[in-house]
Amino acid sequence: MLPELEKIKGIHPGYILKRELKNRGLKGSQLASSIGEHKQTISAILNRKRKITPILSIKLSKTFDVDQDYFMLLQASYEVNAVAAGSANKNKSNLGKFRQILFWDTDINTIDWEKQKRTIIKRILERGNDDEINELISFYGKQTVSAEIKQINNPRLARFDQNIIHHEL
Repeated sequence: MLPELEKIKGIHPGYILKRELKNRGLKGSQLASSIGEHKQTISAILNRKRKITPILSIKLSKTFDVDQDYFMLLQASYEVNAVAAGSANKNKSNLGKFRQILFWDTDINTIDWEKQKRTIIKRILERGNDDEINELISFYGKQTVSAEIKQINNPRLARFDQNIIHHEL
């Protein structure tokens, strides 16, 4: 049974479909055949490379016993979240100033610079060079960086404290 829309808003419909097919022990090609779609279309949706269309939403609604607009609403919610995330990322720092190695465990292009502010500040103060620290201060402002530093417990590297002193934070 598919989850309620409110619980999964913002998730690509292909992810939900893939999970449901797995739960039912079905393959994408079987779904395609049962609803009269090309298996490449279903495959592209399952791999989040293609959007749900109104016609496909209607076809899928019959198979999964949901409202006809279920998958369209899910698609719309996903697209709105993607646009919102894109505009939030316009306020990114100058990524060219940061070495990729600082963010070895994540894709630097997907970092939410507002939500992960404290972690970013800690990491750059522990491991960053002067240019990176100056860019950090330029982006967040000295007051914000100083306020976040007060919330950071147990920095891992002594360089953290040295950088605070050196940059007068």
